[in-house]
Amino acid sequence: MAVENLPDFTRPARQRWESIPADIRQRLLANVWCGQCRHEVTIINFTGTIKSGNLLLVGKCAECHGDVARVIEGS
Repeated sequence: MAVENLPDFTRPARQRWESIPADIRQRLLANVWCGQCRHEVTIINFTGTIKSGNLLLVGKCAECHGDVARVIEGS
């Protein structure tokens, strides 16, 4: 999935996401906990919003396709 093509990000979420270096973004996407798989997985088909000052990525587990989320704390 192309990280740069994110049509389902809100404008503030896109700005926050793009402020993170590309190598760090890749590590964040590959380090998401899946409650079904019970280990770290890669998030796919995700969207991004800002909630309570934090960047929230919501998507699917690359392995089981269950729902997963990643919170990236604001500065």
